[in-house]
Amino acid sequence: MLKRFLCAFLIAIFSTCSLFAADWVAFRGPDGNGKSPDTGLLKQWADGGPTLLWTVDFLGYGYSGVSISNNRIFITGNVERHGQALSMVFCLAMDGNKIWESDNGPAHTSARVYPGTRGTVAVEGNVAFDVTPLGQITCYDVENGNKIWSRNPLREYEAPMPMWRLGHSILIEGDYIIYPTGGPKHIAVALNKRTGETAWAAAPAGDGAQVGYTTPYAFTFEGTRVVTVMSTVTIEGFDATNGRKLFSIPWRNQLSCNCTMPIYHEGHLLASTGYRFGTKLFKLSKNTDGTITAEEQWFQPALDNQHGGILLIDGYVYGSAHQNSPNSWGAVNVATGEVGFITRRPGMGQGSVVYADGLIYGLSEDTNTVFLWQPNPNEFTVLSSFDLPNQVDGASWAHPVVIGGRLYVRHGTYLYCYDVRAQ
Repeated sequence: MLKRFLCAFLIAIFSTCSLFAADWVAFRGPDGNGKSPDTGLLKQWADGGPTLLWTVDFLGYGYSGVSISNNRIFITGNVERHGQALSMVFCLAMDGNKIWESDNGPAHTSARVYPGTRGTVAVEGNVAFDVTPLGQITCYDVENGNKIWSRNPLREYEAPMPMWRLGHSILIEGDYIIYPTGGPKHIAVALNKRTGETAWAAAPAGDGAQVGYTTPYAFTFEGTRVVTVMSTVTIEGFDATNGRKLFSIPWRNQLSCNCTMPIYHEGHLLASTGYRFGTKLFKLSKNTDGTITAEEQWFQPALDNQHGGILLIDGYVYGSAHQNSPNSWGAVNVATGEVGFITRRPGMGQGSVVYADGLIYGLSEDTNTVFLWQPNPNEFTVLSSFDLPNQVDGASWAHPVVIGGRLYVRHGTYLYCYDVRAQ
């Protein structure tokens, strides 16, 4: 009897641990779709929100979110050291205490174009990669923050600096790092992740378009590993192994400013962009020469997502709208493009989203409101909400992260860690 009890107890302990032991190693998660594997989470929060475990306030200003690997948290921010503004990478313990910090060159400080860090650190094994708004990419040893290699392909390939500086994060794809550059020479390059040397350089987008602000996204279609990179006017698709161009989809909004990552789903590519454009679904088909044709299936202008990300859940795409339906949240049928709902809620303007354990975690960019959203294609169902405790100038543009039973929210100079486990 005692032996049976101990066995059941140990199974319960290890099962509980497995629910919350996971990594979030890149922007929008390991698969780039904004979905967490967590289960066993709260379905509603107490007044004032879930329990705040700790707050960090030494990061400096930034819009970058967290990545987590092997019980270490990685995040970036603008800080001043020895009279110089630097783009700093921080490695934190799970209690928020700093393990190490290491700079990635000069910080982006121009007051007119939103100073601060943007890219989320990408982690794989014992190395981590960061790219600054000014184009510097550095590979770090995760144990101590030592730099393994560093370079600036944007400058090396004489690519023009985007108006709002670089906004993407790093994609680790096999043996390569995918780095968007834009300009007349190459839309993107692949770097050997161990050495930083260029492995392949992709053809430029039409008319030498500048690079967009979107993190590269990878998926497998009919046996081919495809990497997508957005320019200011197109969605470019490349063979991940050699950089061969597979497709180019016209993708221009009023400001030529593409920020939202696409989503691959059952032979289709779903994409959204703001500035009075909208969301489209493309059907992919492979040609005899291995290239891919993308055929538009539908266009829905009501959901023009600026940069908070979209989620594909049970046949509907969820997210916030930008200018066609200002400060609204909505759902669109992915099969037909028909609107399920588009709703504006006072005090809850557009923002970013992540999905975990059947629910959407949202962060309003202007009101600093965090909310728990029940996916429902017919109405905007908010279960709980709370406001972040500190007032900081600027918008909340960092995407929240839910992993290991915790909710991480970055706002300006602060990082908050909340316990969202169901007791």
